[in-house]
Amino acid sequence: METSTLRGKHLSARPGMESGAAFIDGEVVPIGEAKISILDTGFSRSDVTYDVVGLWEGAFFRLDYHLDRFERSCRELRMTLPYDRQEIVDILTELVVASDLRDSYVEVICTRGIINPSRDPRTFENRFYAYAVPFVWLLPEDEGEKGMEAIIARTVERISPRAIDPTVKNFHWGDLNKALYEAYDRGARYPILLNAEGNVTEGAGYNVFALIDGRLLTPASGTLRGGTQKTVIELAEAEGIPTEIRDVPEAEFRQGEELFSTTTAGGVMPITSLDGEPVGDGKVGPVTRKLRDLYWAAHRDPRYITPVDYPDAPR
Repeated sequence: METSTLRGKHLSARPGMESGAAFIDGEVVPIGEAKISILDTGFSRSDVTYDVVGLWEGAFFRLDYHLDRFERSCRELRMTLPYDRQEIVDILTELVVASDLRDSYVEVICTRGIINPSRDPRTFENRFYAYAVPFVWLLPEDEGEKGMEAIIARTVERISPRAIDPTVKNFHWGDLNKALYEAYDRGARYPILLNAEGNVTEGAGYNVFALIDGRLLTPASGTLRGGTQKTVIELAEAEGIPTEIRDVPEAEFRQGEELFSTTTAGGVMPITSLDGEPVGDGKVGPVTRKLRDLYWAAHRDPRYITPVDYPDAPR
């Protein structure tokens, strides 16, 4: 990979960016100094899409998949990115090199732009932002064997895909946040939402799977098509574990001998209790463990990774 950005600069770590870096209005700044206008409709109207790619041991994981999905989301929202694919890759590379991060949570964002007097969204100039911070763990790394304490949310249902397309990553988290508070009130941390038909959808930033009679089920509707979800399906099929993406009624989901969730911010995360009751024997199941191990091993597979060339003092 070339060690230059779209502006032709030599890349190197920069003082003051150890906690992360952001790309704002064409400049790379320390994450603590990153600011956007209060008039940006990404803030004022949640008129925004984004994506997250993990950087692990100095390599982006499934970078093309995430940027493909990001570009599709922009098209679906009728936004036009101000940078092409290679320029975005260069920007992300500059962020992780500037902050000298080897394990990072890297986010790309496109907003409709700054509101103007006409208030006609067709006249807004779409804006691109990005940032890199130390890797984020949705399930703390030291709780991998304890697993997730999940609930099926009762106070809120997943917003209809007829209202908000869940396959376009968005910040419409009203339903997810309400479910999070319900989980906390019930002594848990991880909610799973149902749709209006009583089918399982997803959690607050994660897809879910159930292992039933040797077959993995993951919900088809009301969910984002997750990159980690896709990777797990590929790994499971390579291991001869059949997988179905389809509607999963709540009662069927509860029959799972093993349950787990998937997300960039943590990979394959076992669900060991549901509504206060143990899932299986309450421990990480063998299929979940195998897929978790395979998922992290894939982070060294050349088919999936895009290494970053760190020009300064490689570790």
